[in-house]
Amino acid sequence: MSLDVFLNFDGNCRDALNFYTEVFNLEMPESIMTYDNTPQGRVLYASLPIAGSNVMFSDCPEGAHYVKGNNFALTLGIQDEAEITKIFNFFANGGTVQMPLAKTFFSEFYGMVTDKFGITWQLSKTQI
Repeated sequence: MSLDVFLNFDGNCRDALNFYTEVFNLEMPESIMTYDNTPQGRVLYASLPIAGSNVMFSDCPEGAHYVKGNNFALTLGIQDEAEITKIFNFFANGGTVQMPLAKTFFSEFYGMVTDKFGITWQLSKTQI
């Protein structure tokens, strides 16, 4: 199991990536996925290795409700789908499901839920 951080931005994700690469003396990610597959488009996904953790970055989709200060999620990478389902259901009890558990283009099994304390969790099946 791994625990990573996912940071969301409102159109300025590239600026954030530039900033954090400078702060932590890192190279810009070689691969930056965009919503519209153009080099200047809003960032769908990029990641940086910061202090031994994988920190993931994304711009919210155009027009999404973005709240500065609440723009992060904790991401659990788990190999076992039964364990993912168990944890997801605990979070969903009293919380709000943002995206039900399902296969996506980026994960064999993924879901997003905000728990009853307002913390957003992304659960994703990881490989061995």
